[in-house]
Amino acid sequence: MGVLSAIVLFAVVWFLTLFCVLPVRLETQGDQGQIEPGTHSGSPANPQMKKRFLITTAIAFVIWAALVAVILSGLITLDNLDVFKRPT
Repeated sequence: MGVLSAIVLFAVVWFLTLFCVLPVRLETQGDQGQIEPGTHSGSPANPQMKKRFLITTAIAFVIWAALVAVILSGLITLDNLDVFKRPT
């Protein structure tokens, strides 16, 4: 695995993790009853994006490290994932 492949893998894992972390403990303006004019009632009241980005980075790093370890160890290869049983 090259450096660029590792960076791309981390970016993909980071964004997938972000989309899982965003709705956790989200309080909307509608929940609090304080809807700002011009916004939707489902808009977050206090998104705390810095905190969410840090949590996302920590979780994504653990997942990324596990994936890199599996890829570099050779435990799972493309030959293991060949569902059509093509001859090599």
